[in-house]
Amino acid sequence: MGSNSFHMVVARLVHGEIRTLEKMGEKVQLGAGLDSNNRLTEEAMQRGLACLGRFAQRLSGMPPEAVQVVGTNALRVARNARHFMARAEKVLGYPVEIIAGREEARLIYLGVSHTLSDDTGRRLVVDIGGGSTEFIIGERFEPQDMESLHMGCVSFRNQYFPDGKITRKQMDRAITHAEQELLNIRQHYVKRGWQSAVGSSGTIKAIAGVLASLKLTDGTITMDAMTELRKRLVAMGKTEKLGDLGVRQDRQSIFPAGFAILMGAFNSLRISDMTFADGALREGLLYDIAGRIQHEDVRERTIQALQERYHVDQHHGGAVEATAIAAWQQVAEAWNIDTPVDEEVLRWGCRLHEIGLTISHSQYHKHGAYLLRYSDLPGFSQQFQRELATLVRGHRRKFSSSIFEELEPDDLPRLRYLCILVRLAVLLQHPRNHEQPPDITLTPASNGLTLTFPAGWLDDRPLTMADLQNEQDYLAKQNFELTVNA
Repeated sequence: MGSNSFHMVVARLVHGEIRTLEKMGEKVQLGAGLDSNNRLTEEAMQRGLACLGRFAQRLSGMPPEAVQVVGTNALRVARNARHFMARAEKVLGYPVEIIAGREEARLIYLGVSHTLSDDTGRRLVVDIGGGSTEFIIGERFEPQDMESLHMGCVSFRNQYFPDGKITRKQMDRAITHAEQELLNIRQHYVKRGWQSAVGSSGTIKAIAGVLASLKLTDGTITMDAMTELRKRLVAMGKTEKLGDLGVRQDRQSIFPAGFAILMGAFNSLRISDMTFADGALREGLLYDIAGRIQHEDVRERTIQALQERYHVDQHHGGAVEATAIAAWQQVAEAWNIDTPVDEEVLRWGCRLHEIGLTISHSQYHKHGAYLLRYSDLPGFSQQFQRELATLVRGHRRKFSSSIFEELEPDDLPRLRYLCILVRLAVLLQHPRNHEQPPDITLTPASNGLTLTFPAGWLDDRPLTMADLQNEQDYLAKQNFELTVNA
């Protein structure tokens, strides 16, 4: 769900390769519906929901693990994004996630690289969206530098070409603005360098098409051709005349804005020429899903990298994970936390529960939650990061309502249950001797849990018994009853 367009692609995985069956796209211009307070207007939301209603018919009956719905910059910015997401989920019947700018950049690069020849050498990928523009340098299938800048063809249209007039002054201002946005990355990107530049998505495709129709190039975008097109756009003076250049009517109002951003990128990054690639964000999402199916999940690599970067005790994290999963298997169905997503967030929350120790032992659960909430984590949506942070924040000490304050009301019960499982697993592995947990029987209730230990087991472990008694007090303050049968 982009700031300018909503896209859907349906594909099948055949012998490890993705075969596209159907593509749909509509100009929704969600980003144009942001008011002065960065709230989506009801009119904009209705446009989006109407589009999703049409998409929903095609998605009906697909298994949840085969569908991924993501929002980009407009929903990152919108203060009432959660309200729209809840309505969208009701229409679609599938969860909606918002991805961070750098995660969007990673997925775009993944989509582009799979549609190009598998050649060597670095490439620069540029993707101009409705509300943000992504710049990625990578080699083959691996992105090396990723940035998402807060400029897009819808936001630039609203700022510089709102009345449809194309003047020299407004074009110059828009290009200068784009160059200013690029100042933070220009030096690093130019120094890094690349052998080829590739553009993706509708704006760059439209520019390449216009250059070809004017016979300025064969479809390759060059600096000379861009300079000539700039003169012609100013000479035309109005967006409504862009149909003469072959620009589709639904793209005419945003074309000058997209051109200004690309011209700014050519100037700032010293791009000499650029080709167009069909792949983009939606293809990147498909290959990301395929990777998870084929056990090449980028999220596992992200978790591993976090453990290494922050010197997490992986042996202890693994013991806590095994203990939590053993408990989860007994209560998952009763507590309605039996989905693959529930298992994933529980596993990774256990592995990373001590990540904050690298900052300080004091309040380390809070430090860890902050790291997981605000770091760029490849493969993870903002919602998933928020859930991971919640489990880490709530795995020790007071079990207060503040732990869950950023969650949607519908997500609170499941995260509360998962958090309790992490707390118990950490408690049972408190001695850090990594012994196998005993055969505990867990009997769940809606607002309680009974633990039945083998006879005599707790008698030999007075510290564990003391920890359990403290935990009973912590949980009782949230009206949750923990019963221990020794």
